[in-house]
Amino acid sequence: MSPYVLMVLLSSLGLGTAVTFASSHWLLAWMGLEISTLAIIPMMAQQHHPRAVEATTKYFLIQATAAAMVLFACTMNAWATGEWDVNNLPNPIASMIITVALALKIGMAPVHLWVPEVLQGLDLMTGMIMSTWQKLAPFALIVQTNQITNSTLLTALAVASTLVGGWGGLNQTHLRKIMGYSSIAHMGWLVIVSQYAPQLTMMALGLYVSMTSATFLTLKMLGVTKVNGLAMAWSKNPVLTAISALLLLSLGGLPPLTGFLSKWLILQELTKQGYPALATIMALAALISLYYYLRLCYTMVLTIYPSTINFTPAWRTDTTKSKMTVTTAATIATGLLPVTPAVLMSFM
Repeated sequence: MSPYVLMVLLSSLGLGTAVTFASSHWLLAWMGLEISTLAIIPMMAQQHHPRAVEATTKYFLIQATAAAMVLFACTMNAWATGEWDVNNLPNPIASMIITVALALKIGMAPVHLWVPEVLQGLDLMTGMIMSTWQKLAPFALIVQTNQITNSTLLTALAVASTLVGGWGGLNQTHLRKIMGYSSIAHMGWLVIVSQYAPQLTMMALGLYVSMTSATFLTLKMLGVTKVNGLAMAWSKNPVLTAISALLLLSLGGLPPLTGFLSKWLILQELTKQGYPALATIMALAALISLYYYLRLCYTMVLTIYPSTINFTPAWRTDTTKSKMTVTTAATIATGLLPVTPAVLMSFM
């Protein structure tokens, strides 16, 4: 892809997200969502591979359906109230439809089935954008409207996402599908606390973006997309392989890594709000997700792959690529727990 075209598409992604962030009118918010969706479509289909085209088609249909639901619900609400204000949703039916549509856009259970299938057909960099940046605008609308939407529906979607995100990744052998189920589980953690502590939600969202970006970047540098490819990664770049294992453990929420910070504070907030049973369910669901992260770490650093392999491994890592982005993202994704008080002061 031409660098000029790529610059235009990335600028459109930023513009669409910024428009949604700054909107208090439903039509402008919907317009921002559509700009972001249309900007990423050419980036997803740039490989000219049947699987990439299939993933692009699925993504476009899902996002178009969700956008149509948002437009239908806000029109219904405007018909009843005469206003297009994002914070004015007295119509319960319109509120429920918008909640489900935004859940469909970010890939929450039970409307999650498109996430791993779409990620499987994309390259790692485009998958990183879809798993991080594309979730910001819909999630901003969820946070903005969570005080006037059905809290029971939000809680049910969040719990279902954490459970499905854990169970779904157990039998996967493709790293992009595993990252898809990881995204589903993390969306559940973010949504469940958005009703009680929006500032904590923003902090947890920032940590999720940093951890997921660092993981995708390290997988890109290692050049692996399947679990069996991880077993050969240590021979190409042992330091990067060790960092990848730490990033996966951080995604699982294992102390003393950064991922433990968000899960710890979310469980504390749920307990403070008087929901200890809900916090227990979330913690147990996190243990399920931690299992497949540990399985990947075991494959990378605790096993030696057999001498007979059924694929052609790369014999060395490309050393011409800049490592500053990976280094910065990996540092944030693994080492923020000791500075928890400073992080809390920044967001609370």
